[in-house]
Amino acid sequence: MTVHGNIIPLKNNILVRNLEKGEQKTKGGIILRDDDGEVHGVRPRWARIYRVGKNITSVKEGQWVYIAHGRWSRGVELDTGEEKFDIRLADEKDILLVSDEKPEAIYG
Repeated sequence: MTVHGNIIPLKNNILVRNLEKGEQKTKGGIILRDDDGEVHGVRPRWARIYRVGKNITSVKEGQWVYIAHGRWSRGVELDTGEEKFDIRLADEKDILLVSDEKPEAIYG
């Protein structure tokens, strides 16, 4: 499904984009599997905040957040007219960490 235009979240919602996907490998060689429905794929993920509702004060647009495993919705493609990307709804109470800058990858 593709949504077109400008999206504004309701007052208590957080929309994120750039959710980490796929298998990752740390610099030390440890493989972090992607969630494939098995315990070994369970891990939190980084995502970038796209928009926040008017009642959200703990995070702001553009920040990077580390979200507890599975505490995000399924993705919907957003077409802004300038770019297309996947957005998801994240729950404020399940945000574990916040960073103003993209976290340095521990992978690769």
